[in-house]
Amino acid sequence: MDFKYDVIVIGAGHAGCEAATAAANLGSKTCLITMDMNKVGQMSCNPAVGGIAKGQIVREIDALGGQMGLITDQTAIQFRLLNRSKGPAMWSPRAQCDRNKFSWAWREILENTPNLHIWQDTVKEIIVENGEIVGLKTWWEVTFHAKCVVLTAGTFLNGLMHVGKTMLPGGRMAEPASYQLTESIAAQGITYGRMKTGTPVRIDGRSVHYEFMDTQDGEADFHKFSFMDTSVRHLKQLQCWTCYTNEESHDILRKGLADSPLFNGQIQSIGPRYCPSIETKIVTFPDKEQHQLFLEPEGETTQELYLNGFSSSLPMDVQMAALKKIPAFKDLVIYRPGYAIEYDFFDPTQLKHTLETKKIKNLFFAGQVNGTTGYEEAAGQGLIAGINAHINCHGGEPFTLARDEAYIGVLIDDLVTKGVDEPYRMFTSRAEYRILLRMDDADMRLTERGYQMGLVTKERYELLKRKREEVERIIEFTRNYSIKAVLINDALETLGTTPLRHGCKLIDLINRPQLSIESMAEHIPALKRELDQIEDRKEEIIEAAEIQIKYQGYIERERIIADKLARLESIKIKGRFDYDSLQSLSTEARQKLIKIDPETIAQASRIPGVSPSDINVLLVLSGR
Repeated sequence: MDFKYDVIVIGAGHAGCEAATAAANLGSKTCLITMDMNKVGQMSCNPAVGGIAKGQIVREIDALGGQMGLITDQTAIQFRLLNRSKGPAMWSPRAQCDRNKFSWAWREILENTPNLHIWQDTVKEIIVENGEIVGLKTWWEVTFHAKCVVLTAGTFLNGLMHVGKTMLPGGRMAEPASYQLTESIAAQGITYGRMKTGTPVRIDGRSVHYEFMDTQDGEADFHKFSFMDTSVRHLKQLQCWTCYTNEESHDILRKGLADSPLFNGQIQSIGPRYCPSIETKIVTFPDKEQHQLFLEPEGETTQELYLNGFSSSLPMDVQMAALKKIPAFKDLVIYRPGYAIEYDFFDPTQLKHTLETKKIKNLFFAGQVNGTTGYEEAAGQGLIAGINAHINCHGGEPFTLARDEAYIGVLIDDLVTKGVDEPYRMFTSRAEYRILLRMDDADMRLTERGYQMGLVTKERYELLKRKREEVERIIEFTRNYSIKAVLINDALETLGTTPLRHGCKLIDLINRPQLSIESMAEHIPALKRELDQIEDRKEEIIEAAEIQIKYQGYIERERIIADKLARLESIKIKGRFDYDSLQSLSTEARQKLIKIDPETIAQASRIPGVSPSDINVLLVLSGR
């Protein structure tokens, strides 16, 4: 059998689902190929979305017309806004989701997206002619022809799972690995390596002594992931719990290290440094007497619980014995042990910023095959790959995001410019323009671009326009409204801030850290009337206006810096120089520039090993 499509997406994880729906919604005839239709959008590890910087990525996906934010709001069983004690650049939404409902919600979207077909099978080979991908073959001996292919195979490429000395092939517990596809791609000159990740034990909640744990409650204010109106919590909101390991559990873990695949040479690949296994923690921090654990529900009605912080590939009996030394788990019963998994990934420096491979035209990579980890990073890449696959099929300018436009832009630029030597995870510290990339303004930054591209609906775009108008109206009112000291000083003293000596504009009062727009509205009837005119999403609009007022100076300063550096982004150098012949460059710079072949001077400046003096040489040769 032969099938023909514009875009084929291999793998229905978070990257694949976003890629397929984006391409299809833009008008490409699309096929999503998955091993198991019952595992689409599967949360292989923690059933949670968001977190530090990751939550910002999800809001960007949503602002561009992607699906993850909508599905997260629909299936959340606990929501929290992290880093509230810090400034808005650090605020990050996080939601615990019902694992099964999240997956099913994705399947409902996929099955009802026009132009999108699902095929259950495993891909074993890509078909390349004259340096361009033209199709693929599956294990069921079906040939697919395509103009573009997006690979989002996650941890399945030659996946190998480890529990103690036991090794089992697979891409996820109880699911087969994918074979031959890596080799088929590598035969075209694309290099690959091995990485490792892990997941913790799953616990039967009926065996837990919750009296020895502290509760961690969710929040119920207006914050959520999608900018669309999804404010109603659809599912029952649940607690999480915390506890700590102890010296007794550490002693058992230390005694088991000889049988740990991470320390006995069984696993050679590199794991995520920022999310270490429990055995790595006790080796790296030998003087630490305890490590915090988070017990999180897997769903609204299931007894299955996820033990965040206890990722491990130690033998089952060691995992169990160590956990039973913790009072909350003294009678522990588990569903399955923690395990590590090794898998193939491709060096992301072999990609363009569109996520198309440099060696094979119209072949795109997204997600963990690029050396990243995390559902959010995968989904953001999938969205960009799906958009650009559609553009390659039907024409148009490549769609990319700059580092001052989105965390997704930072993520992709880091991957294609710097490469990875461990699984990449997004942090706010990776972005040099954090104050410009806040969670609250992702729609302001990106929705218009999504609308112009055709992925954002008119309904969503109209919501953005109304929000922008309301925010600007409130800011303008505070800028022009005068306050008399005699009329406001009693209120200021009540609110714990210094009284006025003379009158001022309302915006000057709101700039004080002790005051807010809403606290001022309780004492200024004219302001209250202005706020009462807001018909929808009132809290969100007031928050957006207040952030712009309080942080305007920081925002403007960072924008000036970004605009100055944008000059280097405009200097195109791809294909202009024979770097090997430029002896005025350092040897390392020549090697790195040949490998990466950067698009611009700015990208060249971010390549590790390319020094400021090397950049000056390129500027002179560029006539700047």
